[in-house]
Amino acid sequence: MSQAGDHESMQFSRMTTARTYKDAINALNSLQSNFASIEAMKKLGPNVNRNELSINEVREFTRRMGYHPLDFNKLNIIHVTGTKGKGSTSAFTESILRQYQPNPISKLGLYTSPHLKSVRERIRINGKPIEQELFTKYFFEVWDRLSTTTSDPEQWPSLQPCDVVKPMYFKYLTVLSYHVFLREGVNTAIYEVGVGGTYDSTNIVEKPTVTAITALGIDHTFMLGNTIESITENKTGIFKPGTPSFVSVQTEYPQTHELIEKRAKQLSSSSLTFVGQDELPEKVELGLSGDFQRANASLAVCIADSHLQTLGLESQVEYDGKNKIKSLPPKFLKGLKEVDWPGRCQVIKNRPENITWYVDGAHTLESINASSTWFKNEQLKQNECKEQQYRKKRVLLFNQQGRDNCEELLEKLYNVVCQQEPSIKFDQVIFTTNTTWSSGEYNSELISKNTSEDSVKKLEIQNLFSNKWQKLDGGSSQRFIFSDIESAINHLKSDVAMGSNQSMDVFVCGSLHLVGGFLVVLDNERD
Repeated sequence: MSQAGDHESMQFSRMTTARTYKDAINALNSLQSNFASIEAMKKLGPNVNRNELSINEVREFTRRMGYHPLDFNKLNIIHVTGTKGKGSTSAFTESILRQYQPNPISKLGLYTSPHLKSVRERIRINGKPIEQELFTKYFFEVWDRLSTTTSDPEQWPSLQPCDVVKPMYFKYLTVLSYHVFLREGVNTAIYEVGVGGTYDSTNIVEKPTVTAITALGIDHTFMLGNTIESITENKTGIFKPGTPSFVSVQTEYPQTHELIEKRAKQLSSSSLTFVGQDELPEKVELGLSGDFQRANASLAVCIADSHLQTLGLESQVEYDGKNKIKSLPPKFLKGLKEVDWPGRCQVIKNRPENITWYVDGAHTLESINASSTWFKNEQLKQNECKEQQYRKKRVLLFNQQGRDNCEELLEKLYNVVCQQEPSIKFDQVIFTTNTTWSSGEYNSELISKNTSEDSVKKLEIQNLFSNKWQKLDGGSSQRFIFSDIESAINHLKSDVAMGSNQSMDVFVCGSLHLVGGFLVVLDNERD
């Protein structure tokens, strides 16, 4: 709720001079929900009244910023939700649309979450995170405006006192993104939903150009409900009157199609199109690895083509039949091939020499299944390679600190990689916290108050994982626990150095927070 972090935020409201990027990050971190408040919300479960209040608060904060809901229509927003693949789909869409600059798209915005290394990754213009100076400027414009405007105390008791209460972390960044994009003259903006759809803070836009839903699954149940039907109901809440909707074919939950069609009619979508991954020609090259990315790319093609038609262009895609994509123009092909989306099925070679890192931030059962299948297939390709004279050492580096079903995620990974393919086994499995450095410190932009500090210090989850893995594989893998990411990486570097240069493949998986910290350590990017 909005009240959390009020006392911490008060000190920043009084700052008036020489405010730096570091000050902005410290102020932003003061708006995070702490572990206790999140646990309390989980116990309460989904609550329509609370959710309605939450999104209405976002509308009120934007009003105090001086914006009317119609102002956001100037951004020509593409709105994307889903459980798995919404970030990748947004990235594919952005990469395609960047090929259509400067005409008809003068400036292209992208708002996504979470970030990996820097919070500025969440707010991009023309494919790049906004600069520190620009972030700082606009961050404190929002901060100061909300500190000097008021909300009616009878209508908005939750926002009192107005000079202190600020939106919580994600809400604040969402409000900030609208402000940045409008001030910078963005005329196409892609918005990835944070959680759900209906009540997400991105869902205040009244007339997006396109709405889209990627693969659905079970996640965020304390907010969305624990059935695929309740989750589908919530995510389809981004459908808008007169706006075309595109939805990935739900191969894992085909029963949701009927409900999606019903919701599209209820919410007066101008059209509803189900898009399958087989609708993309096989010869099309993608810049993201993983067979499942073809579904995301197919959806992105439909999103981008529809959006460009809204901007006045003719359809850029040649279709064979109703939805089958027959051919794509060079700009679409270039966008799909050149997309860059770190931390998702990413391969990093020779950092250091003889280590190849397979990195994916999967953190739901469905996405763990997809990323584990990707890693398994990459290993099978190596097994078939005649040039490889000896087997590489395989290592799993895993963590998932904040989800109730974290053991299920680990078991799913084991079943897909090791049980389904007995020729593949991990020589070592390493469990670490998301703490960045061996000093026990985090980079300031990686600080998370959402997990139990006591549990992290005691390595409770990591010991749970270690015991679970021993039961799964009968103790055949070496198991290690580290209190931080830097120590885990140093262990592997040392292991390679001492192993007569035997090559090593490391699968880094389980959390985008882990992946972000891993990339920071690998690049030695200390604050």
